[in-house]
Amino acid sequence: MKKILHFFDKLEDSIRALLSRHDIFYAFIGGIAMVLFWRGVWMIADTITFLTPVISIFISVIVLLATGLFVSFFVGDRIILSGLKKDKKFNEKVAAEVKTELDTLKDIQNKMNNIEQELKMMRAEMKSGAPSK
Repeated sequence: MKKILHFFDKLEDSIRALLSRHDIFYAFIGGIAMVLFWRGVWMIADTITFLTPVISIFISVIVLLATGLFVSFFVGDRIILSGLKKDKKFNEKVAAEVKTELDTLKDIQNKMNNIEQELKMMRAEMKSGAPSK
């Protein structure tokens, strides 16, 4: 059993490495596989006679709540963790990071302009033969 798992683990690694170089093709393969998987689940559920829409929802909510996937899937881990840490909203954090980066870039631009001015002055002094500072 361990050899079989090891084989499929290595196979998965090599296939992922190959497909990761072709993003769009990888997305199509993944999308098709997901649709076929859920189609199979749906068809199996259709063959079970007592699974009415209400019972299906009831069973799925119970299972999702019991496994902790309900909130995680519908709300998302990032939102829950940021709420517990009392962080800013993700979009606010991104906006703050962009503003900080913009300020840093402006500072770098100012320094570059100063260096450029100093170089121009040094060149002018060298051309005129005047001693530099």
